[in-house]
Amino acid sequence: MTQIDITDIRPTRMDQGEFQTDEARWAAVQARDQAADGAFWFAVRTTGVYCRPSCKARPARRENVSFHDSPAAAEQAGFRPCKRCRPELEPQDRHQAQAVARACRLIETAEELPDLAHLADAVGLSRFHFHRLFKERTGLTPRAYAAAWRARRVRAELGRSETVTAAIYDAGFNSNGRFYAEAGKVLGMRPTELRQGGQGRRIQFAVTRCSLGQLLVAASETGICAILLGDDPAELESDLALRFPKAELAAGDARFGDWVAAVVCFVEAPKLGLDLPLDVQGTAFQERVWRALREIPPGATASYAEIAERIGAPKAVRAVALACAANRLAVAVPCHRVVRSDGDLSGYRWGVARKRRLLEREAKG
Repeated sequence: MTQIDITDIRPTRMDQGEFQTDEARWAAVQARDQAADGAFWFAVRTTGVYCRPSCKARPARRENVSFHDSPAAAEQAGFRPCKRCRPELEPQDRHQAQAVARACRLIETAEELPDLAHLADAVGLSRFHFHRLFKERTGLTPRAYAAAWRARRVRAELGRSETVTAAIYDAGFNSNGRFYAEAGKVLGMRPTELRQGGQGRRIQFAVTRCSLGQLLVAASETGICAILLGDDPAELESDLALRFPKAELAAGDARFGDWVAAVVCFVEAPKLGLDLPLDVQGTAFQERVWRALREIPPGATASYAEIAERIGAPKAVRAVALACAANRLAVAVPCHRVVRSDGDLSGYRWGVARKRRLLEREAKG
């Protein structure tokens, strides 16, 4: 069942810490990488001009290039701004991120959802441009974002309001009829069930060893709901308890033992596939990302930016990375097949060493 939330879709820029070395900066200049804009500026001694990394001007020779942490630093070194890329001005990407952030704040603080024209006018953009930009940045339309925000408020109010109806109105809904019609979609369960903390769910689990260390497999009534990797069985069990705090956790029965064996075989040989039902529950955006990950064939990889393109949200690279980090179905939802644009393995919630071993194993067939 799809659950909508917005904790992973705020408009943000990728961490620019990757552009700290001269080698990384030169690579960004050669690639005209827009993600590097605002992280540093480069200057060319033979022309006396400094530029932003994405500048489309004729490439310079490496020996003539120097790097600077700000336009002021470049100008203090005697360079003048490029007339083509205007490096002394705020990058367009940052302006766009700020515009979407302002719109998000308007949606979040409004008693009623502002219409598209009002939002676009408030951030100084045309309705068409604003709608396209908002969806690129957040992965949702303004209306869907507003619905997700109100659903989040309902989840909070359900824990402290006296009745479900009171929670709905306290969260800003003017009518409970429409909310109830889509409650399962936006909350992931019925409002009454959520108010009770999701109690009554039973999850079987077992911990065993595999070539990657300790492996925890858990299943709900719907299917496999967690495949966790680690070094300490106790830590894996604690992780499971944190993910399902209100559920009844129980040791798996004999039938479940067959499921565990199937998961172990799948971890050891991903190309065999996993013919078991999966209980994949996340936010609407997370599920779009996870679906795209499952379309990456064994032995292949994709970058976070490529995944963002595939789901129709090319600006939501950071949100894609967060969705990968939230994945609780190791290997079954193959977030290990996502790498940085430069091919670096980057982070992996179950350890980069395991990620490397999985990729090497898949590459060998």
